[in-house]
Amino acid sequence: MQMRFDGLLGFPGGFVDRRYWSLEDGLNRVLGLGLGCVRLTEADYLCSHLTEGPHRVVAHFYARQLTLEELHTIEISAVHSRDHGMEVMGMVRVPLYTQKDRMGGLPNFLANSFVGTAKFQLLFALKILNMVPEEKLAEAVAATQRPKKTALDHGGGAG
Repeated sequence: MQMRFDGLLGFPGGFVDRRYWSLEDGLNRVLGLGLGCVRLTEADYLCSHLTEGPHRVVAHFYARQLTLEELHTIEISAVHSRDHGMEVMGMVRVPLYTQKDRMGGLPNFLANSFVGTAKFQLLFALKILNMVPEEKLAEAVAATQRPKKTALDHGGGAG
């Protein structure tokens, strides 16, 4: 995922004018600007989601399994992309584990702020691609819905 300029987490992508580009051609053009070394095809398509509101947008979500070497290449390319430091603040790896305290790792990550449908897309991909066991994914989501303890709850604070 990426940390965006507005402090929200999201996936690489952008707008595609269907009059001039297929979804995949447009996506690869946008990814080429940001990552430079990934090409997606129709076979990588996972889902689409309509965002309601004043600016209706259809978000098409693609995912592809990468080797560790491909991931490293993408991370290095991203730092040198045209958008780095302006639209994109950096790449972020999603922790696919939960620590023993049941909050560290994926649950804490899911407590971040996501742009548009990005959180839905992430959870859908983790489930459909069997990247996190379904019961662990449900536990991580449930953990983000519990109230967080503050320093005052632990007896801390100024006296």
